Amino acid sequence: MFRFKKLPDTLLILLGILLIFVVLTWIVPAGEFDREMIGNRSVVIPGSYQKVEAQPQGIGAFLMAPIKGFVGAAHIIAFVFLVGGAFAIITRTGAVDAGLQNVIRNSQRNPRLKKWIIPIIMLLFSVAGATFGMSEEVLVFVLITIPLSMALGYDSIVGVAISFVGAGAGFAGAFLNPFTIGVAQGIAELPPFSGMEYRLLVWLIMTLVAIVFVMRYIAKIEKDPSRSPVYSIDQKRDLSKLMITEQLELTPRRKWIIALLFGAIIALMIGASQYGWYIDEITGLFIGLGILAAIIGSLSAEEAIEAFKEGAKEMLTPALVIAFAKGLIVIASDGKIIDTILNGIASTTEGLPKVVSVEMMFILQSFLNLFVPSGSGQAALTMPIMAPLSDLLEVGRQTAVLAFQFGDGLSNLIIPTSGVTMGVLAIADIPYDKWLKWMLPLFLWMSIVAMILLAAPLFFSVW
Repeated sequence: MFRFKKLPDTLLILLGILLIFVVLTWIVPAGEFDREMIGNRSVVIPGSYQKVEAQPQGIGAFLMAPIKGFVGAAHIIAFVFLVGGAFAIITRTGAVDAGLQNVIRNSQRNPRLKKWIIPIIMLLFSVAGATFGMSEEVLVFVLITIPLSMALGYDSIVGVAISFVGAGAGFAGAFLNPFTIGVAQGIAELPPFSGMEYRLLVWLIMTLVAIVFVMRYIAKIEKDPSRSPVYSIDQKRDLSKLMITEQLELTPRRKWIIALLFGAIIALMIGASQYGWYIDEITGLFIGLGILAAIIGSLSAEEAIEAFKEGAKEMLTPALVIAFAKGLIVIASDGKIIDTILNGIASTTEGLPKVVSVEMMFILQSFLNLFVPSGSGQAALTMPIMAPLSDLLEVGRQTAVLAFQFGDGLSNLIIPTSGVTMGVLAIADIPYDKWLKWMLPLFLWMSIVAMILLAAPLFFSVW
């Protein structure tokens, strides 16, 4: 149904989009909202939009955007390098491979178990996305889920879907995410995490849609593996470490390392949701995990450092992709076109029927996410406008928050300006066009479901 010609390398795609953004700064009028500080966040003041002197970006801005992107995304880039290196130490111990082989052997002995592995793991990732807003953390977990998927006989797209789509579905249907719902409801002057009952239903439905889609895809490629969009790519992957013919014993030491890995995941969830952990703390957690794994796994200092350097080296392309994606936002921000786009979005929804208005809010939030691919950042930018607008439209502030939540969460799965999205694909070595071909039908299905869930509060008392 969906056909795409082969696209260039991801970095070339981002450079092309960067050029388009530069051109837009010459076409879209420059403008700004006034802002005020609420807590630690800069929040837009509704009705304060005004045109300002144009700031068109030229060849110099185009050439400097990548380095500015590196500076702006330095935290995430350092996170990718350091965690990639730390995880390589864990992998070098053989614990992960031995654990995966054990899962495969159990699934071969009990075929029914195999069918439940993917749904259960996706559900766990969805809970992580819905509660503490798992996003950048997925860059770590694709290093586990891709080998797991391929060892089970599936493809690398399923491996990405397990963690990235699982967490993304939870993020879009979140019920306790402090970085999206917490910020948006705070700005909209709603009780923190209110509307929990309906949000739980929303989360469950969005998660089920994602899991059903992935499981139907798995059934298709089990019958004919060549129907996978990445079939030829996966044929060239080095799977020697996952071959069951090379048995790796799950020794007590390796069991301890796996236990520590699960312990680190639990600590990450608790730390992110209860203590505000972010990149610094998570990076420190995995570096500590790598050190303990090297000690327990009896790696010499030289072996551990060599593994760390190899792991960090493999993260070079993802780091470049994240920097280039951030450079796009630098151009749009320096050109002062983001607020103009936001003002146009707010004006578009006025005067429309309620159902149309709330669906337009969702669509326009999705479009704005192309320029502001940050949940909390987009909430701070749009909710001061959308909250009072929802009052005028009589659609309710809770529904406006839900429209923001869907617009931000679902589009994150496909937009090329998201450093996480492009970073995940770079780590998985999946071309963007292949991912878009696979993901677009799921995105459309989830968007249709989101529109239905947005319309429901207009006819039923769910809040």
